[in-house]
Amino acid sequence: MELEKLISAIEVIERREEIIKPITGLAYHSGRVKSGSLFVCIKGYKTDGHLYLKQAVENGAVAAVVEQFQDDIKVPQYRVNDSRSALAALADIFYGHPSRQLKLTGITATNGKTTTTYMAHTILEAHGIKTGMIGTVIYKTGSKILASDLTTPESLDLHAYFREMVDNGLTHAVMEVSSSGLELKRVGSVAFDIVVVNNISREHIDLHGSFENYFKAKASLARNAGAHQWAVFNMDCPYSAALSRETKAHVFTYGLKNKEADCIVEDLDLSTGRARFNVVLKNKAVAEQFALQPDSFLIELPVLGLHSVYNAMAAILVGLLHGIPAATIQKALHEFRGVERRFELIFEDQYKVIDDHFANAGNINVTLETLQMMDYKKLVLVYAIRGSRGVTVNRENAEAIAAWAPKLGLEKVLATTSTDYVGEKDYVTPEECQVFKEIMASAGLKAEIHELLSEAIAGGLAEAGQDDVILLAGCQGMDYGASVCLEQISKLRPDLPQDRVFAALKNRVAGV
Repeated sequence: MELEKLISAIEVIERREEIIKPITGLAYHSGRVKSGSLFVCIKGYKTDGHLYLKQAVENGAVAAVVEQFQDDIKVPQYRVNDSRSALAALADIFYGHPSRQLKLTGITATNGKTTTTYMAHTILEAHGIKTGMIGTVIYKTGSKILASDLTTPESLDLHAYFREMVDNGLTHAVMEVSSSGLELKRVGSVAFDIVVVNNISREHIDLHGSFENYFKAKASLARNAGAHQWAVFNMDCPYSAALSRETKAHVFTYGLKNKEADCIVEDLDLSTGRARFNVVLKNKAVAEQFALQPDSFLIELPVLGLHSVYNAMAAILVGLLHGIPAATIQKALHEFRGVERRFELIFEDQYKVIDDHFANAGNINVTLETLQMMDYKKLVLVYAIRGSRGVTVNRENAEAIAAWAPKLGLEKVLATTSTDYVGEKDYVTPEECQVFKEIMASAGLKAEIHELLSEAIAGGLAEAGQDDVILLAGCQGMDYGASVCLEQISKLRPDLPQDRVFAALKNRVAGV
């Protein structure tokens, strides 16, 4: 593509030199530069692309987009205010505006982005729609499925994936939109048709600097939506509900508790952990616009959790906005097998073992509220303290556990720093461990701290009896928890067939 055509897509403040030769590609990583590339210097959380411009030129870059001119580099440079926004706009035009050629849904939430995206994808595919997917676990651009590196890829990669989807004959796509993806302009120049805000609660405080900054990033997905788009909101979440009044998009809402929402839940039964409920569409105007019939239908989920109901409702509304019949939605969700580590039932015999991501206070609250609604004798909690994520999130997580403990009859927590499995970036610091201990002590809860994940899980299994629930809870430190636990169960229960014990691990994509 001619450089001038590319540059016309961005606002250039000042230029240094000019070239007229075609650009063969774009790059933001010096190691991916090829001969004839336009290199875009972007600033990240940890490094600055301007530091690598010399290397990019040595690798074949013939021009650069910068925020500050680099005097020692002798290639044409184009100075912009925001190179991240520029990268997104350049990628969009270079790949031929691919997101405009897809019916695209973007889903954001503090908790549930992955499951909601999978559910929406399942519903669309069940209707015979060829659908791509971008998210925490995988990128799917057709027959090709890749394990993902980032929840929301860098804008250049994202537009390239959209191009692949279009070239592979896909017509629709669903994607997770993370707070980092929004703040770092990774979804810049992306043409969404539907945006979804499932919930917003405290998370990534140390990364964004404050909850206000985190909320501002999340909110931008709805606030930037235009009048030609649809926006779906969870009215039980006060932050999501507030955003429903701050968007120019057409609004479609849902709620379990808020009965004023456009689409509500009635007759919810979670006694087995698996939800059964009626979906009631109250907004007749939406029903008529999309020819939605009937206005009430039953949903039975094979996956566990109250949070699964919220995720399902968001996905159901996405399906309804695509005009998908209720019968198709019912069948798709009834056959949905869930996403790994999202309140996943990994073993069920004399006791149940549930594996949950348990990332933040909002996630913890929904998970433990589900357990309160389930029938079992005793809860055994094995919790992986979050490593290298800061004192704030660990204090809030501990406080959430402490608040639910008396409601669940919980007197003890088996906690672990998971030193036998975590890498350097996930080590639990002494301060993080200490704040957890302090909160447990102040709540009168016994905290049994294990350095080894394997020992903590062994302790949990030793305490579990008939009709109890063991909850493997935590993020990076508990990623190997399911395999460790099932290996220990297989030794404790040699009478059980191995394929039955390890069935939950069979279809995992990115987990272990």
